[in-house]
Amino acid sequence: QVQLVESGGGLVQAGGSLRLSCAASGRTFRNYAWFRQAPGKEREWVGAINWSSGTTHYGDSVQGRFTISRDIARNTVFLEMNSLKSEDTAVYFCTATTKVTAVNYLGRTFAYEYWGQGTQVTVSS
Repeated sequence: QVQLVESGGGLVQAGGSLRLSCAASGRTFRNYAWFRQAPGKEREWVGAINWSSGTTHYGDSVQGRFTISRDIARNTVFLEMNSLKSEDTAVYFCTATTKVTAVNYLGRTFAYEYWGQGTQVTVSS
């Protein structure tokens, strides 16, 4: 059974940091990504990582503040979030694909087959 399980969400003050984890099981994925969705807004791409190379790409709104990494031995992907702002408040979703994905499609929800249940991140100002 394929599963992506996020953890690490919570309440943090503006300017603080938080690290999310995404533990994968059931199969091997080529690319992982993080998306987020705030109330009343569309799902927004945060960033992506290629599992084998570790190459990362980020959305403009988080570039320089967020870092995606992976732990191959633990089959886990991380999202390190620093300098958090109130506008980072959202449900954060981990997602993954087994397919080869062009870079310009990494930020599209349709590029991914598997999704986690999401974890809430709330940044208080």
